[in-house]
Amino acid sequence: MSTPSSSSSIWVFSNIKLQFFARIRRFLQSKATRKRSDTSDRFDVAKGSGEHKKAENIETVQVMQKTEEEEEEVSAIMFKRTVKMLHFGNWEEKEVAAKEIEKLAKEDVKVRKLITELGVVPVLVSMAASPVASRRRAGLTALVHLADGTYTNKALIVEAGILSKLPKTMDLVDESITSKLAELLLSLSSLVNTEFPLASLDFIPLLRHIFETETCFDTKESCLSALYNLSTVLENASAMVSSGLVPILLEASSLKEISEKALATLGNLSVTLMGKKAIENSTMVPEIFIDILSWEDKPKCQELSVYILMILAHQSSLQRKKMAQAGIVPVLLEVVLLGSPLAQKRAMKLLQWFKDERQTKMGPHSGPQTPRFAMGSPLNQREAKEGKKMMKSLVKQSLQRNMQIITHRANAAGESSKLKSLIISTSSKSLPY
Repeated sequence: MSTPSSSSSIWVFSNIKLQFFARIRRFLQSKATRKRSDTSDRFDVAKGSGEHKKAENIETVQVMQKTEEEEEEVSAIMFKRTVKMLHFGNWEEKEVAAKEIEKLAKEDVKVRKLITELGVVPVLVSMAASPVASRRRAGLTALVHLADGTYTNKALIVEAGILSKLPKTMDLVDESITSKLAELLLSLSSLVNTEFPLASLDFIPLLRHIFETETCFDTKESCLSALYNLSTVLENASAMVSSGLVPILLEASSLKEISEKALATLGNLSVTLMGKKAIENSTMVPEIFIDILSWEDKPKCQELSVYILMILAHQSSLQRKKMAQAGIVPVLLEVVLLGSPLAQKRAMKLLQWFKDERQTKMGPHSGPQTPRFAMGSPLNQREAKEGKKMMKSLVKQSLQRNMQIITHRANAAGESSKLKSLIISTSSKSLPY
């Protein structure tokens, strides 16, 4: 005779199975209703084309309905078998089921939501964290497709513990699945600005490892996009800086293929005290940003680079001195003349700060703030005159150099007349000097 506890467990298991198959039945019935409606519409159109074709059209519709019903029957059987294999099969069967779920998840969002409602996510998460490469690949690929286009599914994947179950040691990550892993992390990182925020950022070292070891630019771009999503929340800056991401992002910004997303992430980090300090302390700064200002074929990168330079130069005489020594003024003048409207605006503002550096009276708004000197001091007057003379000479030389460069480029392209008119209309009065 069976004990009460065993009877209770059998009843619970049976109840779960009934609910499971009831959901599948409702889904298939709704799908069949839609298809029958579409078939009826096609039949009505055919009816209006002429009475002499009526019998032929009816026969065609009946054949189509029968074929569709047969296909639905086969789909229902396959659907039930797939989910059952994933829940109750051995590991080999689970892999086959995961691949089948991947195909089903490609149909539309409704199918993806139904699949997750059937409780497949925890099983796929356990497969994604498996040390067996084929099993891990099947689980990750299915999760990537299930997460596509639905925040609810992404939240369910996070709740299933995917971020905590990802490999703690980097040896578990092989090259065959790094792209899928980066794609999944990118998808989940989009939750940071939703009502389902990420509870942990422990996966940042894994993102860093994938970025450093992977040679494919698409995979690197996925990693950078995930880091950018995380950087949009200021509270995440501390964890990102502590993980040593700033030097990696600076190196990535020097590569034109992935520079834009790296610069955007650095821009978000630079508005925090910890992020700004980490960028300032790098030996690559400010030279790397000044080099990017010369990328005429990458206007967005120019805009982001001069934005970061503005943040670094603001109220920092040390950074402005480093920038001046690195030759930023001629490059900024070229951006003012040839850059995008936004880059021009930012470059002119930065140039104005360098001009104000030598003035004794500063504006109360943004820009470098320098101490005021007594006007009666002969020493201060002499220094001010020498400074103004030096700055005027520097500006004149820079303008001449840039005009020569611009004229040379224009002549090579056969547009010297247009460029000469631009140079003539752009005098030193239009610049912030």
